[in-house]
Amino acid sequence: MNKLLFIPCLLLPLLLSAQNKADLIIINGKVATMVKTEDFKQAVAIKDGLIVDAGSTASILAAYKGPATNIIDAKGRTVVPGLNDSHLHAIREGLNYNAELRWDGVSSLKRAMEMLTEQAARTPPGVWIKVVGGWNEYQFEEKRQPTIEEINKAVPDKPVFITYLYGKAFVNKKGIEALQYDKNTRYEGSLIELDSTGSPTGMLYAKETPKAIYTTLALTTKLNHDERLNSTLQYFHELNKYGLTSVVDAGGGGQFYPDDYSTAVELAKAGKLTLRTAYYLFAQVYGKELQDYQNWVKSKQLRQNDNMLLSNGFVAEGAGENLVASAADFENFLEPRIVLSDKMEADLEPIIRLFVQNRWPFRLHATYGESIDRMLNVFEKINKEIPFNGLRWLFDHAETVTDTELQRIKKLGGGIAIQFRMYYQGELYKKMYGDPDHQIPPVKKMIRMGVPVGLGTDATRISTFNPWMCLHWATTGKTIGGYQFWPKQDVLSRYEALQLYTTGSAWVSGEEKLKGKIARGQYADLVILNKDYFSIPLDDIRSIHALLTIVNGKPVYGEDDYSSLNRAVPAVLPDWSPVKYYGGYQNQ
Repeated sequence: MNKLLFIPCLLLPLLLSAQNKADLIIINGKVATMVKTEDFKQAVAIKDGLIVDAGSTASILAAYKGPATNIIDAKGRTVVPGLNDSHLHAIREGLNYNAELRWDGVSSLKRAMEMLTEQAARTPPGVWIKVVGGWNEYQFEEKRQPTIEEINKAVPDKPVFITYLYGKAFVNKKGIEALQYDKNTRYEGSLIELDSTGSPTGMLYAKETPKAIYTTLALTTKLNHDERLNSTLQYFHELNKYGLTSVVDAGGGGQFYPDDYSTAVELAKAGKLTLRTAYYLFAQVYGKELQDYQNWVKSKQLRQNDNMLLSNGFVAEGAGENLVASAADFENFLEPRIVLSDKMEADLEPIIRLFVQNRWPFRLHATYGESIDRMLNVFEKINKEIPFNGLRWLFDHAETVTDTELQRIKKLGGGIAIQFRMYYQGELYKKMYGDPDHQIPPVKKMIRMGVPVGLGTDATRISTFNPWMCLHWATTGKTIGGYQFWPKQDVLSRYEALQLYTTGSAWVSGEEKLKGKIARGQYADLVILNKDYFSIPLDDIRSIHALLTIVNGKPVYGEDDYSSLNRAVPAVLPDWSPVKYYGGYQNQ
C-alpha cells in the first residue's frame, strides 16, 4: 500500500476532530439558556459565530476544547442571551450622541444643573449644549423639573436646548437669541410661550404636534462626518456595556434614507459595528409618502444581511412611527388625546395595499385604542382582497389597545412592540386619566392570547437606552419615581420579561429562530452580567450591566476580569463632547 495515501487516512479522524473544536468556551457560569424557565447550564461552546452546545463545564470541555480554543471563566456569574431592543432609534442617536449631555440616571436636579454649567464651560462659543430625552422629574430627589430661570442662570452665555418627554422643551435666553425667535415665530400644532412683553420665554409646548420642539432641535449643532462615525461607535459601545447585542431601528423623524443611514453602513462595511442592526425606513416628506414607498419597494431587497446591518422593511415616524403624516397618533400625556385626521384611512390604504402586494413587513405607531381600531379597519378591508397570509407586521406602543382589538391583531397575524414609556409618563397619565385599574399596555393579556410581543425602550427622545431600567419596569410595574402604575398581579416574571427582550424582540425582525436563546445553532450573542438577574432584589435590577458582551462569537465589551477583552473605541470626538467627560448612562 502506498504510504502517502495511507497517511491522510490516519489523519482524517484527527482533522475531523479539530474541525469540531470550539473557538470559544465559557465555563463555570450560571447560563440561562432561555429555552425554558429555570433551564440553567454551566458552560457554552461557540464556533464560527454560532452556539455549538451548552451543558456542564466538564462535558463541554471534554467535547469541544482544542489547542486553539479560548476559555473564559464566568466564575459563577450569570450568563444570558444578548439583549435585543425591538424599538430603539440607534442609527439616529448614533449621529447625535457625542453632541448630547445625558441626564439618564442622574439622581438629583442639583447635579443635573451642575453638569449643565460644567459642560457650558468647555463648550466652544456658538455650540449648543443639548439634553435630549432620557429623564424626568420623578428620578430626581427634588421631584421637579428645572425652571427656565434656573437654566438661564446656569448657562447665561451659550445656547441651551433641553427636551422634556414629547411635550415640552426649554431654550435659554442665549438660545432664543441664536434662533432669532420672536413674537411672530409660529409652528403649526405647537406653542412658543410669550411673556407679557410679547417676547419668547424659552418654553416650547407640543399641542397637536411637537413640530416646534423637533424643528428647533434640527437647528442646533450637528456633528461632521468624522464626528458622526466616532459618535456611532461610542454609542454602540455604550449599548454593548448594558448587554445589548441587537437592536431594531424603527426609523425616526428627521432620519432620511439613505443619507442618514450612510454612517452606519460605512461602519458596517468596515466591520466595525458591534450591534446586529435591523432597520426600517421612514418617508419624511408629507404628501409624498406613497411615492417613497413605491420607489423603495422596487429598489430594495429585503432581509439582505450586509455586515451586521439588516434591512427588514418599513416603519415611519412623524410624531411617533407613522407610515403617513395623517396617522400621527401623537402621545403627549400633558394634553388630551389627539383625534386622527378624517383623511387617515384614505392616505393609509394604498400604502398598506402596496406592502401586502409586495410582501413588505411594516410597523405602525399607535398609542391609543381609538387609533388602532381605525387602522385595523383599513387592514381588514385589504385582507379580504389580498390576504396578509403570514406577512410580518406590528403595532408599536399600543398602551390603550382593547381586548377586541388584540383579537383582531392576532387574527391578522400581527404583533406588538411595547416600550416602557409609562416608566417616564405614568404620573402624567394618572393626572390626565386617573389611576389605571388594569395593566397599560396590557402585556400579560397579549402573552396569554399568543400575540407576538417584543420589548424595548423607544430611546432616546423620551426614555433611557438602558435596558435594565426597562426590565425593572416590566418586573415591578413601577414608574421611575416609584409609583405603582401596574396592578401588582399584572407584573411579569423575570423569565417572561427577559424572554420578551430576547426571542420576543427577535420576532420583530424575523429572526426568532436565529437568536434569543443559548442553544445549538443560535447566534453566539451572549452576556456575562455583574449581578444575578434571577435572584437579586427587583429594585437592584436597575444596577445591572455587562461585565462581558459577546456578539457573533467575539467579545465587544469587557470590564473588570474581562477588561483585556474589551474592544477599544477611538478617543471621543469632538474634544468638547459631553461623552468624553460623563459617558452615557450616569449612575449619579
